[in-house]
Amino acid sequence: MNGRVRTDSWPISLLSAVQPVQTVRPAQLVQAPLWGRPPGRDETRDPDDLDRAQTLSMLDDLRRTLTGLFGTADERVIDTPRRRAGRIRVPVRFHAITDGRRGRVSRAAARRQIATLNAAYGGRTGGADTGVSFRLVSFEVTRNRAWFRQPQRHERAMKGRLRRGGRGTLNLFSAAVGSDVLGFSTFPQWYRRAPGKDGVVVDHRSLRGGAFEHYDRGYTAVHEIGHWLGLFHTFENGCQAPGDAVADTPYEAVPTEGCPGSRDTCPQSGADPVHNFMNYGWDDCMREFTPGQGRRIRAAWAAFRAPGRGSARRPEGASRHDLSVGLGSLR
Repeated sequence: MNGRVRTDSWPISLLSAVQPVQTVRPAQLVQAPLWGRPPGRDETRDPDDLDRAQTLSMLDDLRRTLTGLFGTADERVIDTPRRRAGRIRVPVRFHAITDGRRGRVSRAAARRQIATLNAAYGGRTGGADTGVSFRLVSFEVTRNRAWFRQPQRHERAMKGRLRRGGRGTLNLFSAAVGSDVLGFSTFPQWYRRAPGKDGVVVDHRSLRGGAFEHYDRGYTAVHEIGHWLGLFHTFENGCQAPGDAVADTPYEAVPTEGCPGSRDTCPQSGADPVHNFMNYGWDDCMREFTPGQGRRIRAAWAAFRAPGRGSARRPEGASRHDLSVGLGSLR
């Protein structure tokens, strides 16, 4: 899984680690949970420790899958006809987990969260329109004290009982994830190995209008669903190539804390994407996806989540020789 972390609770010693770029080493960046765990890994380990080898493997999986389906892994070539075909419409099944007293999210709150997703992914908060929209198709409240209090520990049982739909259905769970880790998600590449664990879990207090100061605009769900759609953190791999493998999100050594006006933590060109939804800034600070992230989402959807993707047609003009192009947005 891949979790969003509250940076306002990090110790001063950690926050002061954002120093000259040459002193930063990927292994030293942050020991709080940052990255994700593929299904089947040791549940007792840090739940968010996706390493560089795993990110490269996932990118290679995307490249090979796109080439097999379309004869090319160039996201720009693949994207043009798919954009003309219309928006990606994601059905959402919302599961509110409660202990009977806490976590009783209302249907109205679920609808407000869906509206937040549509604004963020539709480019209405200041960033690019990703071409993705969401529709609430079901809402249910489940009383289970253990699931509510420890959704990570009981993830398999919870999702096994409640999850509905296929690879293109978003199952969104709310529970008491924690005051530091606000949510966690699976990636589309993991669906083939563990379809029963597919989905996103967020803390109920991080929903739009929730109780967590600076994390109350519903952007934790926006962030986690970005992972579910195939995006890495903007600070993935630090200053080391390929970063998050999206060309228009500059390299970033460490996650954003709070809401800085601007900063530049890597020697490569471009200031840190402090306002990006795939960073760790406050909700107050987040407002955008980039066009490249939109292309990555649409490519990952075509590869791993689109219905009947095995019968996809090649874009006009594409050929097997496009193998050398690689992912169009790779750095």
